[in-house]
Amino acid sequence: MDQLLVALDVETGARALQLADLLRDLAGGFKVGSRLFTLEGPDLVRRLVDRGARVFLDLKFHDIPNTVAQAVEAAVQTGAWMVDVHASGGVPMMQAAARAGQEAAARVGRPAPLVVGITVLTSMDEAVLRETGVARPLVDQVVSLARMAHAAGLQGVVASPHETAAIRQACGSGFTIVTPGIRGAAAGGDRHDQTRTMGPAEAVRAGANFIVVGRPILAAPDPRAAAHAIADALAQAAGGPHE
Repeated sequence: MDQLLVALDVETGARALQLADLLRDLAGGFKVGSRLFTLEGPDLVRRLVDRGARVFLDLKFHDIPNTVAQAVEAAVQTGAWMVDVHASGGVPMMQAAARAGQEAAARVGRPAPLVVGITVLTSMDEAVLRETGVARPLVDQVVSLARMAHAAGLQGVVASPHETAAIRQACGSGFTIVTPGIRGAAAGGDRHDQTRTMGPAEAVRAGANFIVVGRPILAAPDPRAAAHAIADALAQAAGGPHE
C-alpha cells in the first residue's frame, strides 16, 4: 500500500537495504531518520532511491531560514521524496524550506520533494507540552502549527493520529498528513515512547495520507508478515483486499 512508510530505524545501511528489498512491494516508501543518516550518510539515501524507493528523509530541520534552505537543497540532491522541518521554526523558516525545495529540484531536474512540518512530537502529552511553555491544549497547538505550515507553502505536516481530523478540517483535503505513532492489533501493541497512538486503519480513516511504522515491523519475528498485516488493514480500510 502506498500509504505505508516503513521507518528504517536499524543499525546499518546493509540492513536497511535488505529490508527495503524485502518490503518494496508492501511499502509506499521508507523513512531514513537521524540515527541511520548519521551512521551511513546521504549515500544510503541515494542507494535506496536508485533501487526505486521513495525516501522520507526525516531529519526534522530546525534552524535559521538560510541554514534550513541549504539543508533542503542538499536533501534534494540525494533524491529524497519527502523532507521535514519543525513548524515551530516559524513561517519565514518554512517559506525558505518550501522555496528551496522547488528551486533546487528545478536546477537538478528532479521532482520537487514534499516538504512537511513537524507539529508536536508523538512522544509528548499535555504535561510535557506545558513544560515547554505552551499552555494551550495540545490539539490547539498542533492545529495552529499546521495552519502556519499551510500558510507558509508546505505541502503537509507530521502529526499524531489523534489530531488528523482537526488538521483536515483546518487545512483542507489537499493537505498531506503524515502520521507516526501507529500501534494496535495490526501494528503491534507496545507503545514504547509513543503516547498518542492509533491503529493503522483507524489512522487512515481519521484522515492520514501516510502512516509511518517502524518497531512493529522491524522487531517482528517476520517483518514481511508484519508489514503484510498492516497493508491488509489499510486495504480493508480503503474497501478492498491487499494483493
